[in-house]
Amino acid sequence: MPSTVALGAALAAPPRNRLTGARTMVARKLSHPSPGKLACIDLQHLRFAAAAAEYGSFRQAAEILGVRQPTLSRTIKQLEQLIGVTIFQRSSGGVEPTPAGRSVLRMARTILEEFALIATAWSTQNGNVGRLAIGFCTSLTTGNLRASLVDFRERFPQIELATVERCRTGLASALRNGVLDVLIVAGSIPLEDNKTMPLWSERILVVLPEGHPLIVRGVVFWTDLRDETVLLSQYDPGHEFEDMLVSKLVAPEDRPTIQRHDVSRGVIKSLVTMKLGISLVLESDIGANFSGLIYRELRDGAGPSRLGYSAYWRADNENPALGGFLKLLSERYPSLALER
Repeated sequence: MPSTVALGAALAAPPRNRLTGARTMVARKLSHPSPGKLACIDLQHLRFAAAAAEYGSFRQAAEILGVRQPTLSRTIKQLEQLIGVTIFQRSSGGVEPTPAGRSVLRMARTILEEFALIATAWSTQNGNVGRLAIGFCTSLTTGNLRASLVDFRERFPQIELATVERCRTGLASALRNGVLDVLIVAGSIPLEDNKTMPLWSERILVVLPEGHPLIVRGVVFWTDLRDETVLLSQYDPGHEFEDMLVSKLVAPEDRPTIQRHDVSRGVIKSLVTMKLGISLVLESDIGANFSGLIYRELRDGAGPSRLGYSAYWRADNENPALGGFLKLLSERYPSLALER
């Protein structure tokens, strides 16, 4: 992480100089390239690499980012050449980070998060109006969050919408510090001096590789997971899934083997296609589909298992754009949107 002084200097820099500062920080964090190579590393390199890791596929990452696959592939190859590290192992089934690549990707995500927050803070510092900063840790490929953001954009085209995807701890810190206006997260976050609005819930699905015995069942019960290996990401909502496994299967001997991986949800899916185990996802995550994966609804005796989403914001936040967004949420989810 850069020092407070370094971040302050980046924030104070004129807009035209911030990209140069970004390139310098990227290069220094990832490696020690020659001065000529240092200036060539850009945030776009990191965005493309992070997206490829998230979805486990150059093709799907390119589709999500709205660029051509050869462009994305060429940009990531250029980054590998500049830092002298092979980030991805390529195969016909997709891409998987190499051991060295995982370290690069962790630093790349940190850099992208830092500059997203710097950009938000810069706007606030300079008194820009009509801006809403939303933090989340879920997929935007489909589902209610995506639909809500599209709706907000259509209703308020004049408001700049800034989105930040981070782990839950980072989001909570950014909300406390006033960098983010509102969080949309699954599960709960213990925050003081905040308001909460319950929103929607999503079904929990089990992700199976082709040929798995559980595929023949229309639905899967928690007790069916007993002899399985469940692969979970260290990132959200992996912890919620693990908590639910423990609560649904009280006896330790009835629980599956849980393997935690410091990788994205997309890489977890790639591991499932390799038949290293099964995994759990929320239904909004199926928009980023992978070939060779089958989804089944996960149930207990009472029916489908679900995980609820809520909005969190500071009680003292007077941003008018936040008020408009909360009003939209209360209209879209009227049976749940009761402030408390």
